[in-house]
Amino acid sequence: MAGMKQSMQQKLQQKLSPQQIQLMKMLQIPTMELEQRIKEEMELNPALEEGKDEEELDERDSDDDHESNEEDEDEDNDDFEALEESKDDFEMDTYLDDDDSTPDYKLSANNKSPDDETRDMPIALQISFSDTLATQLGMVLFDDSEMMIAEQVLGSIDDDGYLRRPMEAIINDLLFSQNIETNIDEMVDILKVIQTFDPPGVGARDLKECLLLQLHRIPHPSKTILLAIRIIEERMEEFSKKHYDKIAAHFGITMDELKDAIHEILKLNPRPGNTFTSSNKSSEHIIPDFILTNNEGEIELSLNARNAPDLRVSKTYIEMLNEYTKDKKLKAQKGNKEAVAFVRQKLDSARWFIDSLKQRHITLLGTMQAIVNYQKEFFLTGDTMKLRPMILKDISDVTGLDISTISRVSNSKYIQTPFGTFLLKSFFSESMTNESGEEVSNREVKKILIDCIAAEDKSKPLNDDKLMVILKEKGYSIARRTIAKYRELLGIPVARLRKEI
Repeated sequence: MAGMKQSMQQKLQQKLSPQQIQLMKMLQIPTMELEQRIKEEMELNPALEEGKDEEELDERDSDDDHESNEEDEDEDNDDFEALEESKDDFEMDTYLDDDDSTPDYKLSANNKSPDDETRDMPIALQISFSDTLATQLGMVLFDDSEMMIAEQVLGSIDDDGYLRRPMEAIINDLLFSQNIETNIDEMVDILKVIQTFDPPGVGARDLKECLLLQLHRIPHPSKTILLAIRIIEERMEEFSKKHYDKIAAHFGITMDELKDAIHEILKLNPRPGNTFTSSNKSSEHIIPDFILTNNEGEIELSLNARNAPDLRVSKTYIEMLNEYTKDKKLKAQKGNKEAVAFVRQKLDSARWFIDSLKQRHITLLGTMQAIVNYQKEFFLTGDTMKLRPMILKDISDVTGLDISTISRVSNSKYIQTPFGTFLLKSFFSESMTNESGEEVSNREVKKILIDCIAAEDKSKPLNDDKLMVILKEKGYSIARRTIAKYRELLGIPVARLRKEI
């Protein structure tokens, strides 16, 4: 205990408040997810309700409207009093006795007209890949044990249609989970039956087996098909690396014969299951977060508030809190302190959420306006070559916002323009200097690379060294490793893999 001592230290630490954390999360949400986020908050917080704030509505109402509303209220009160008086004359027995006296046509209403627009959404019947395999398995004459093994194998086939799980692992699963003993030979026999299912190639354990299964399913194979089978069986590695000269020399065939065989192989489907499942995927529609219009040379920017309802703090909860705090008797009652704390917490949370939405609106518009001003030439012409080099710091300096805030705004957000809908991230690019000393966007270099590769002779594709020479001739002195980096970012393979015969 003698070694213990107390001391005071000053420490500067930055912490984010709950409101700041909530705002950062709101900035990341795109428009298509905002409606769902608002619904979730309304379900969690009863003090938050849909509708415009009463103060905003009062500002719009004129004095004349107020007077007319008072007259309408007087008339409504008179009608309400008359309705209350008529309740005394109402008899339930008479209502029940006369139930069958009213004709049916008086109880039905038809508010439709031939001009009404029908908004029914048809639902397509979709069958999954696994359901298709299970249906085919039901037509195979297996005994109970074999059927359970086959079902276990089907369950191990992935979405691409491959059985990538080791046979030993499936055997162990059957033994421990279902107490079924089997061996490799029996598993292989059952797998061969499954490999006869549609689509062709399903149940393959690798790409080579998948291609061979499809080739062997072709009825009455021609000489070209037989050559394709031999190429896959004997020279799969050379084929994957496009060493066509070695393949032709091995089989003693001409390049035209090899070209025909490769043409047949390229018709095959390397992912039989993936094609089936992708056809059942519903198309995803992009909902833009910003809408930009060109009004005779004047750019107009607006935030897409689609499906985002107006919110307000519940008046009922405000009155409830006032009643608890003003009435001393209620305040003194046991348990009311917890009720007051609950109501106050819900009211504060509702106000924070509404303020976060407003701040989100301001931040998004301000950031997008800065991007539009920075890339004004592009938004006026739609020419991607007009895009200036722009990084997050450039917009951060203009708006005065932190770089992380700019990153959150530009992440997963889209803008609709007269030239199409674009991801905000696509407007950001690094700069580089050409031979004339001008700073240009690296998008120009990528565009030149795409054009050069699209126009190349596929029998002799351009390697990175030749691309570097072409770019240098166009005024862009770029290292070979940088060209390789841009090519990989564009998803373009190396020259050898782009070769065709």
